[in-house]
Amino acid sequence: MSQATTADIVLVEDDPGHALLIEKNLRRAGLENKIICLRDGREAIDFLFPTAFAADASPVLVLLDLNLPILDGYEVLKRLKHDTRTSRIPVVVLTTTDNPQEVVRCYDLGCNVYVTKPVDYGQFSETIKTLGMFLSIFRVPECGGPHG
Repeated sequence: MSQATTADIVLVEDDPGHALLIEKNLRRAGLENKIICLRDGREAIDFLFPTAFAADASPVLVLLDLNLPILDGYEVLKRLKHDTRTSRIPVVVLTTTDNPQEVVRCYDLGCNVYVTKPVDYGQFSETIKTLGMFLSIFRVPECGGPHG
């Protein structure tokens, strides 16, 4: 039987204040995962698609702002969901954009959850607690490798 390991959560947020609030609420919700904070879309792509991509190093979750410098969140989301190495990573969009067309666009691109900022952190914490319970039992199946 293999031991469970704590997978990383990638937070892509250019506003340091929002990033700190989100991280504090993730901790308050009981998540012990390592949180990797990235400030723009280019950093996210460089981190998520390194030259020597290791499947076991992929994050368990990406929290993604849309309004990012250099490369916007839509492009990051599109690349994540159109690459077989990253397409199964859940993506939660956290953004100030509440335009229904933009929400639909994100779901069409493959986001799993869309949350509008400013976030109701009480509700966000409850959602993250539920997500934390899911992540604690969630295991990504190995591709082509032996199980057990």
